[in-house]
Amino acid sequence: MRLIRAVCIATVALLVTSCADHPTAPPHREIPVGEQAQDDLIKSAQLALVTRCLSGQGLTVPSLRQRPKAATAEDKQFQAAYFGTDPRELSFSLPTGYTVTANTDGCLANAQRFLYGDQKRWFEAEVAVNNLRAEAQARMATHPDYRAAMARWKRCAGHLSGTRPDHPDPAVTNRCNRESGLTEVESRLESTLLAKVRTERREQLTAYRELRTIALQRAVNLTSDAKAP
Repeated sequence: MRLIRAVCIATVALLVTSCADHPTAPPHREIPVGEQAQDDLIKSAQLALVTRCLSGQGLTVPSLRQRPKAATAEDKQFQAAYFGTDPRELSFSLPTGYTVTANTDGCLANAQRFLYGDQKRWFEAEVAVNNLRAEAQARMATHPDYRAAMARWKRCAGHLSGTRPDHPDPAVTNRCNRESGLTEVESRLESTLLAKVRTERREQLTAYRELRTIALQRAVNLTSDAKAP
């Protein structure tokens, strides 16, 4: 009986010693649910990486009150460290006629490479995804149904307001939207054209989802490591 009790005491002592020698690891943080929460996580991780990068150069992110109205030498130094220096190596042209550019140097680019792995692929995917609706609207502007409805709308607005049809009062706008059928045409065409654009941009959409998933996991790991004892 005494032998059993001694063994139990020794076992308990061993467990206590083991717990003391090996503290409990911090709980694994899960990727949050919801697009807004996920956006906040990535932004927080990106800001932490950028801040660390700037700190290594003796710089800090200035507050809105600290930012000068006119660009100073210090401000230019910060802009170069944050965004990188010209010429801009990344460029992506949209069917809307706009071209978006970005640098591959600078703290922001470094943070994006850490989070997404492939900065160029993420840059092109993000620009394309952020402009899906704008691309659909640009196509709608040249569609025969839209142009016919817009012509009816302008005739209606000019007739009712007696002023410039592009600056009617709200009451005239609402009435002409109904009478010209412009609202119905916009709603129908936008959904159809947006679906078509999304199909044509399938490659960028796939890259966007894949790289965003990678960034979320790396952001989780980054914030978990920062909070670990």
